[in-house]
Amino acid sequence: MQKITPHLWFDKEAKAAAEFYTSIFDDSKIHFINQIKDTPSGDCDIVGFQVMGYDFMAISAGPMFKINPSISFHIRCRTVEEVDAIWHKLSDGGTVMMELGSYPFSKRYGWIQDRYGVSWQVIHTEGDFRQRIMPALMFVGDVCGKSEAAMQFYASVFPNSKVQVLARYAGGEGPDREGTVMYAQFNLNGQEFSAMDSAMMHNFSFNEAISFIVNCKDQAEIDHYWEKISAVPQAEQCGWVKDKYGLSWQIIPENMGELMGKNPAKTTPAMLRMKKIIIADLEKAGEEK
Repeated sequence: MQKITPHLWFDKEAKAAAEFYTSIFDDSKIHFINQIKDTPSGDCDIVGFQVMGYDFMAISAGPMFKINPSISFHIRCRTVEEVDAIWHKLSDGGTVMMELGSYPFSKRYGWIQDRYGVSWQVIHTEGDFRQRIMPALMFVGDVCGKSEAAMQFYASVFPNSKVQVLARYAGGEGPDREGTVMYAQFNLNGQEFSAMDSAMMHNFSFNEAISFIVNCKDQAEIDHYWEKISAVPQAEQCGWVKDKYGLSWQIIPENMGELMGKNPAKTTPAMLRMKKIIIADLEKAGEEK
């Protein structure tokens, strides 16, 4: 199981978005479509799917949060032709953020927000890589200039992690401060991410619309990640936490679906009452009559 899974919050479009992505990308499929009833957001569709071998989760849970480009996803392609083909498919109903073309860092690259609001950076990448999809974090506003500290923090929380800053802003590249991160990659427990600072004016920042699920093998792991990551007590609900940089996480058991599916009429209310997920309490709820 993928340890860290991106989670996309949609108003009503989770199923349609998953169907769209799995229809245009290779090595992609829908794992499951479930529904949780009687939540504060009403009946919520939950979809598990895979894009180019990389797992995602999505939920249709109302209009409270809107996906924005502070978190995007690199699509790493081995040929220019593949970049162009994927770009063409994502362009249908999408909005271009950086035009498809040649850049100093890649001979073929473009940044696009698709019809569902999710941002993708389609890039020709040379060299060896295994992970085709790579989440990219852009630190803006109050957290601009803090990406390096954030990456070091995440690497301290997850085992087998490392940080590599590949490019920094030089003097005269304002508005970004000299020495802050232009581009970096970091690895958390074997999964690749990228990060950058951007001091340009943006009308968005990290929010709950894109969060990261941490699939935990037992209660000890849940307790560990909860204690290390949670920095905003008022954001603690149903396994959700927010870290000191504003990024949202979901700290849940890796068999959450199995636990919730045993007796949904009892497990759903039990889960909704929780802040930190307590596996034993969900198991108990699942056995109730």
